[in-house]
Amino acid sequence: MSTDIRVRTDAELLAHTDALRSVYVDAFCAPPWNEDEERATEFVDRLPANTGRPGFTAATAVRDGDMIGFATAWITPAPFPTDRCHPQAAAGLGAAYTADWLCGALEIDELAVRGAARGTGLAGDLLDAVTAHAPDGRAWLLTSVQNARAMAFYRRRGWTQVTHPSPDGKGIVVFLGPRHPARSLAPLPL
Repeated sequence: MSTDIRVRTDAELLAHTDALRSVYVDAFCAPPWNEDEERATEFVDRLPANTGRPGFTAATAVRDGDMIGFATAWITPAPFPTDRCHPQAAAGLGAAYTADWLCGALEIDELAVRGAARGTGLAGDLLDAVTAHAPDGRAWLLTSVQNARAMAFYRRRGWTQVTHPSPDGKGIVVFLGPRHPARSLAPLPL
């Protein structure tokens, strides 16, 4: 019962849209994310455009013929995007750090693992596979501060939190990857 992790860098990933959507639903429609299935549909609807982004990379995990996890990433363009949660990331870092630390770096878009495969090391393997060729080790991601499990996972993997959301415990946080050269410049956690 071995797991096959494959890195894909082009639209070949689109042949697996149904399986990707299924994993997304399993990972994000349950607590603590509690997303509705429409978000999974939005994810697969974005895939054709995302596979054409510069530096697009995906890692998929298949066990016994079934997809059990995936990660997607690409190079963050300059100027910094203004869609989705990007404005929150930019507000937390400020314009100069956003441009210096995030633009041109590998942005982890999604990391999803089926519930039955959590706690097996699969998420770490997918994260390592998708970030292996980050330019100059520069990789970053954002996650919700409300997901303590995700926050702890990234810290254990050597990722450094570089933004701190409002005291109300809501919002997103930006993490820099373990090989990102700006990690040492990040403020210490509160």
